[in-house]
Amino acid sequence: MTIKLGLVGTGTVGGGCIDILQKHKEDFKRHYGIDVELARVCSRDPKQAEAHGVSDLFTLDYHDIVNDPDIDIVIELIGGTTVARDVVVSALEAGKNVVTANKALMATHGEEVMHLAEKMNREIAFEASVGGGIPIIDPLKHSLISNEITSVMGIVNGTTNYMLTRMVDDNLSYDEALKEAQERGFAEADPTADVDGFDAAAKIAILASIAFNSRVTLDDVHTEGIRNITTLDLDTADDMGYVIKLLAIAHRTPDGIDVRVHPTMLPKAHQLATVNGVFNAIYVTGDAVGETMFFGEGAGAGPAASAVMGDVLEVARHLTLGVSPIVGCTCTDNLPILPVEDLQTKYYIRFAVADRSGVLAAMAGVFAKHGVSVRSVVQRGNSEHETVNLSYVTHTAKEASVRAVLAEIAGLEDVLRAEPSVIRVEG
Repeated sequence: MTIKLGLVGTGTVGGGCIDILQKHKEDFKRHYGIDVELARVCSRDPKQAEAHGVSDLFTLDYHDIVNDPDIDIVIELIGGTTVARDVVVSALEAGKNVVTANKALMATHGEEVMHLAEKMNREIAFEASVGGGIPIIDPLKHSLISNEITSVMGIVNGTTNYMLTRMVDDNLSYDEALKEAQERGFAEADPTADVDGFDAAAKIAILASIAFNSRVTLDDVHTEGIRNITTLDLDTADDMGYVIKLLAIAHRTPDGIDVRVHPTMLPKAHQLATVNGVFNAIYVTGDAVGETMFFGEGAGAGPAASAVMGDVLEVARHLTLGVSPIVGCTCTDNLPILPVEDLQTKYYIRFAVADRSGVLAAMAGVFAKHGVSVRSVVQRGNSEHETVNLSYVTHTAKEASVRAVLAEIAGLEDVLRAEPSVIRVEG
């Protein structure tokens, strides 16, 4: 039995999938008894198909794939939530199985897509939507389902992790690190999705939905990026025994789901603290398994295509053996999303202030007024410039209280009007 594939999107990841198919097609047949054949490819650029030697399979219209009765699996790799949604929905409605790497689609329209797949008795597989080549969706859906997962936390964006690593290792500014990341192909010309945290937010929404069996969408995730992180913050964190990472965090609590993305100070001894460059790592805690970590390259043609083709082969195996779709939507609970104002954690806060007597005392009074206990204060700066930086690390405090502190201190005469740097601290 030959399983025929239709590929929509022949860019970096799509090209990687074509390369894997051409290189290992016979291996798949010999080792696993799976005969897969690329039947049609679609994109906006016929030169991409030509570059991979599949011009004879090329079409500009994805409907040629969706409406082809011989195609069993549609692979969607164009990204976005408009045309991509149409491709996925149309394919499922036409009775096709679907494999996608589209994190934004699954984080916004996941419920619709998964319910449609269930209605049509077809599979929707999306391992490559999170973590690139790191297996994480499948372990959460299979290997770890005997656990109650209490926490999923990770570095899930290679671009920002690369930038923060370069800022530490070579003292690059944010702008210098971004420019280098763009020159090396790690960051897009418009880096907004990465540096403002939206890419990571989509990924943690997907992971939280699966881990906690309760729907979490992109809009549920409190999201902050790394634009305000400076080398001064990184140096101060280092002096205090921490590193700064952009973390995607989801916790199951007795009151609901705490889900957020923001720069985070981690103790240097934490396993995630040593994950550098473009690498990703996802830390999962379950009641039976304890602590586990999944590590690997989070982006690029090879890792992402590896995850896509893993899904393709698993779906093809099911079709070959006549196995019905195994795991569909598991969001059977309806846990509330906790407002970020109720978050209780430790905080690093850096203010630029005038170097005058009484400033420290005035600020200490504001912290005390709002019940935020200060663990340590570090002063950096050159008094010749009449400006210093005061960096605070608090004990565990409520987000709402910290915001009240920030608002009141901003009104003090000797505090510069530049936005303070605020970084949450994980133990």
